[in-house]
Amino acid sequence: MDQTQQKSQTVLVEDIMIANQRIKDVVLHTPLQFNSLLSDKYGCNVYLKREDLQVVRSFKIRGAYNRIKKLSEEELQNGIACASAGNHAQGVAHSCHLLRSHGKIFMPTTTPKQKVDQVKFFGGGHVEVVLTGDTFDDAYEKAILCSEQENRTFIHPYDNEDVIAGQGTVAVEILNDCSEQIDYLFVPVGGGGLAAGMGTFLKSVSPDTLVIGAEPSGAAAMNECLTQGKHVTLSDIDPFVDGAAVKNVGEITYRICREVLDDLLVVPEGKVCSTLLELYNRNAIVAEPTGSLSLAALDQYADQIKGKNVVCVVSGGNNDIGRMQEIKERSMIFEGLQHYFIVHFPQRAGALREFLDEVLGPHDDINRFEYTKKNNKESGPALVGIELKHREDYPGLLDRMNQKGFAYQCVNQDKTLFQLLV
Repeated sequence: MDQTQQKSQTVLVEDIMIANQRIKDVVLHTPLQFNSLLSDKYGCNVYLKREDLQVVRSFKIRGAYNRIKKLSEEELQNGIACASAGNHAQGVAHSCHLLRSHGKIFMPTTTPKQKVDQVKFFGGGHVEVVLTGDTFDDAYEKAILCSEQENRTFIHPYDNEDVIAGQGTVAVEILNDCSEQIDYLFVPVGGGGLAAGMGTFLKSVSPDTLVIGAEPSGAAAMNECLTQGKHVTLSDIDPFVDGAAVKNVGEITYRICREVLDDLLVVPEGKVCSTLLELYNRNAIVAEPTGSLSLAALDQYADQIKGKNVVCVVSGGNNDIGRMQEIKERSMIFEGLQHYFIVHFPQRAGALREFLDEVLGPHDDINRFEYTKKNNKESGPALVGIELKHREDYPGLLDRMNQKGFAYQCVNQDKTLFQLLV
């Protein structure tokens, strides 16, 4: 990397090395694990950087502690404010506890309860949690206002040089632990702090390593910035991959990521869910949606990574068990195994029995059935959820409904109707 590029980034390798020394007694040096199942699947050597095993179950403690540790005694006494969808909040809370500074932490109301409880736990009485708005950006506005009104230091979750340097220490550990040349690094992208920090370090110390970002399709803010060639803000996002769902990536992180990312992949939320479930069922790894993002992107690079050394960052493991049903359903819809229909049953006796006997395939299963009009069950439409064993069975199901005269509407293909009914 040339000097001009380093200067434009504002975060240097030296900053990351100093951060590594500053935080080493607080954060865990997480394992870099060879994964035989994924290696066999993709025909390469896949290593997982297990930040889900970090002290707060995500990498966020690195940047948060590095930033807060540099504050003056007066700033620590005045207190801290931050906004977070969960993991940054836990990192800040734990840092506040260790450094005896009061933190006021603003989180979206959509944040999983497990993450809220963990923030309070790690804060140890040094933090106050304020739930506000539906997205990170809503919480961000409230946190900024609080920091101004109460003279608290605002700890940004990603758009700060000290935070970025702290996140970059993940790459320091990877290079220290891996004796092989790393050909590809896959890293999740939300606000961009982790990608910016790791990319800065790798492009200086291991310039031949290709750094590939992975972003959820429902909140592809960094991709939009890179596509337009300027910093932009999304008007609307899907908050499902909560650790990476931001409308507005950082000015600093955008500037760095456009220089250090070799590619940025957009991954459907359903694919993220399928990967998360596979990680749990086959590898006994409990990852959150953002934590499985980098692995969910591997399919898009399946040809390029054959025979290569690949590292994927499992960025966090703070997953609420109450979300598992939604995760399973999103996965099944993405895999083409779960379909919802509005079915208008013919006004004849035995129509429902005919649907069950002659429309459903031998391996199809109805897992949801409810009439949409309670006062007209005999001939009114019904919402029918059908689970298939194989996605290839779907065309046959439609053919049989058409042949038997069942009028229907595919709810999966209508986003507004799906959100209303399902």
